[in-house]
Amino acid sequence: MSVATMRFEDGVLHLIDQRVLPLAFETVSCRNAVETADAIRSMVVRGAPAIGCAAAFGLALDAQSAAGQMRPIFDTTLDQAFAVLAASRPTAVNLFWALERMRGVWTSQSTLPSDEMAVALVREAQAIYDEDIAANRAMGAHGAALLPQEACVLTHCNAGALATAGHGTALGVIRSAVEAGKNISVIADETRPFLQGARLTAWEMVQEQIPVTLISDNMAGHMMKSGAVDAVIVGADRIAANGDVANKIGTYMVAVLAARHQIPFYVAAPLSTFDLNAADGDAIPIEERAADEVTGFRDVRWAPEGVRVANPAFDVTPAELIAAIITEQGVIARPDRNKVAAHCRAAPMNNQ
Repeated sequence: MSVATMRFEDGVLHLIDQRVLPLAFETVSCRNAVETADAIRSMVVRGAPAIGCAAAFGLALDAQSAAGQMRPIFDTTLDQAFAVLAASRPTAVNLFWALERMRGVWTSQSTLPSDEMAVALVREAQAIYDEDIAANRAMGAHGAALLPQEACVLTHCNAGALATAGHGTALGVIRSAVEAGKNISVIADETRPFLQGARLTAWEMVQEQIPVTLISDNMAGHMMKSGAVDAVIVGADRIAANGDVANKIGTYMVAVLAARHQIPFYVAAPLSTFDLNAADGDAIPIEERAADEVTGFRDVRWAPEGVRVANPAFDVTPAELIAAIITEQGVIARPDRNKVAAHCRAAPMNNQ
């Protein structure tokens, strides 16, 4: 991508405002943890890896602002920053993983002067960002090997560069396959109600001239039955210890359809997305978002006043529907509890 989802420079975190794409290209500037949490909560930035990176930078912002203070004051500032960022969104485990990495740096050197600690925290946030790009590149290579020389891939939501520090998870696999010389085209579900597929995935693919066809969510089954889909690749917001995957609402429906039509269903996600403390998908918290995301879009309302609305932002796809989970470490074919545990044990320590 010629643009970066986020940019951290001169004590400011600049984020592409994903709420207004593709009609406008705007950025939001965050100068503290509160503003960063607001940007995460309001979907200025979204996608599990990107949320984790943004949260790390948000904490670094408050560390920079408190640099030079006595450690008790500095530590109180960071305590508050951790709390506000952790409360921003509940499902994407990368948020909590990134905050725990930052907390580990903070607590491991309790005698370090606050100005030096601030530098260490900025350095750690930048490392999280850099490692995410490297992880996406690695999983892209692993996933590209699973695709045939010519394929049409259906994807749901946006798991591209906009959802990460760069390159993407599901779209990273597609990008890597194209870079390897494979003839890949994309079918993008629009992904109601927030339209991440229509607005963001389609935009990314158009920018890079990768052939993309946009469909509404209820067309996926027809496209599979007609033979238009060779594989499905999605991202993830949290993966349980048994291989169950939480991803954008509607993913479970796509997985069921793929199983019915014997189409491989792949999940691409970094190791930071695994939550081994969640025994299975039932243990994953599902965020409920505002009703107005369903009753209309922007300034247009199509539902009657007074109607009751359910708006779960995520659903859980059982492991038995997944052909493989693709990580920077490799591929977990037909994931189950034992395979997930072995895969995570073999991972570098900083990704567990």
